[in-house]
Amino acid sequence: QVQLVESGGGLVQPGGSLRVSCEASGSRLPLNMMGWYRQAPGKQREFVAFIDNDGGTAYQDSVKGRFTISRDNAKNTVSLQMNRLEPEDTAVYYCWGRSATSNYWGQGTQVTVSS
Repeated sequence: QVQLVESGGGLVQPGGSLRVSCEASGSRLPLNMMGWYRQAPGKQREFVAFIDNDGGTAYQDSVKGRFTISRDNAKNTVSLQMNRLEPEDTAVYYCWGRSATSNYWGQGTQVTVSS
């Protein structure tokens, strides 16, 4: 099994920056892919970004150019640097990881963008 624990998040003003990180632990490491999803109030959970073992990345269109995902395979961590944050980015951000056979989720961390 794999456990994912997020850190970071919080309250930031529009236009500000925030970084969320996630550490994986367990027996099926390293994960093939790691990434982030988010869920805003009243909405479905949506994909934000992912990164594979070779450093290949993909982003949701609305965050391209503002968010950057990175990972440290030696430490089994993945981070999401979020710049130029907008109120629409307010959501619970969930760390996600995938092994050859399973998907794993963290508990989530709240990101609130408000003045």
